[in-house]
Amino acid sequence: MTTNGSTVQKPFTIAICGGGIAGLALAIGLIRQGVHCHVYEAAHAFAEIGAGVSFGPNSLRAMSLVDPKIREGYERQATTNGWEEKKTTWFDFRWGMDGTKGKAGEHIISVKAKDTGQSSVHRAHFLDELVKLVPESCATFGKKVLQVEDLGREGVRLAFEDGTEAEASAVVGCDGIQSHVRPILLGLRSKTAHASFTGKYAYRGLIPMEKAVGLLGDELARNAQMYLGYHGHILTFPIEKGEVMNVVAFRTKSDGKWEDEKWVLPMRKEDMEGDFKEWGESVKKILRLMEKPDLWALFDHDPADTYCKGRVCLTGDSAHASTPHQGAGAGMAMEDAYVMSNLLGEIKGPEGIEGAFKAFDKVRRPRTQKLVTTSRDAGELYEMERGDDVERVKEDLAGRYEWIWGVELEDELERAREILGGREGPERS
Repeated sequence: MTTNGSTVQKPFTIAICGGGIAGLALAIGLIRQGVHCHVYEAAHAFAEIGAGVSFGPNSLRAMSLVDPKIREGYERQATTNGWEEKKTTWFDFRWGMDGTKGKAGEHIISVKAKDTGQSSVHRAHFLDELVKLVPESCATFGKKVLQVEDLGREGVRLAFEDGTEAEASAVVGCDGIQSHVRPILLGLRSKTAHASFTGKYAYRGLIPMEKAVGLLGDELARNAQMYLGYHGHILTFPIEKGEVMNVVAFRTKSDGKWEDEKWVLPMRKEDMEGDFKEWGESVKKILRLMEKPDLWALFDHDPADTYCKGRVCLTGDSAHASTPHQGAGAGMAMEDAYVMSNLLGEIKGPEGIEGAFKAFDKVRRPRTQKLVTTSRDAGELYEMERGDDVERVKEDLAGRYEWIWGVELEDELERAREILGGREGPERS
């Protein structure tokens, strides 16, 4: 593998626990940097749950920086708004129900996302593109990690549910919101070891685009829409090259509790219709058309004190799972992959791994934990739980996402390199 014009391989190996978008992106980045890695996936094949996932301008830049082939694969599968004049629009925000300050269907604001607009992909199809970039020899399936033993200078030993073990120089947990590596790192009794219910849930489903156009009209069906209301909101956007409309309908749970051990449940149509009985006709039409929707409880992570300990580190949702209200969770995992792979590509040997992990933690933790907090805030904003003053809502929406989309990723990496090299400058926000 060529890296930076050489064919030199680093004299250490990184075990990656989890073969979703975060884990595969990191693996691709490490391979490009000449770092040996191996992906251990609990399932018996690479797979992603859910349908559509959005990526903002920062995410697309991160893909190119990790490896241009990731961006190329993404573009092969990506879908944008159907109308040419909507190509730079992230969402058109509208009232989804009659309120004290507006009527169902009324336009509130169109939020622009620089050159990308609403850019989304079917999770499984994007994962297929990532899989193509990882050699088969770099992955093992059916490996659910139970324990990680830090052996100090000797590296780490992983113990799996099937009774087998593996050793590596270090391990990176990329095993999602229900991570097994996170509680190992933070401690089983830590209040931040496990995800917590956010008080909201969502119905997710798909609608064939031609059916959506027939009931909603071309503009509302083929371009991303966000319908706001009291204690709920609905978003739609096209996927599958415009052949399908992705739908997510959010509600606040009145008691704020989730007691079922399962986070995804079959949907009862009468429950969904009851949740949105006061909403406008466009929303009701969307809900009637949804095919095979599921009910998803929304969990996220309270901020951890660290993402690393010794030769163990966390990235992606295992580090900073957030609600989807700002469409940035998968993008942050891609940013993580860029910074982590380059830091590990900088060091000469295994003795530098802990320093690389600490530099990653110091740079990435503030930004990613800010996403978790502000995404919760966004959910309250969309659902008028911070008040329904339309001018204030518009002002908030107009500037809310710039810190996510406008980040200079090369600056993030340079600061991490300064920390790694002991040349850290003044704190940056």
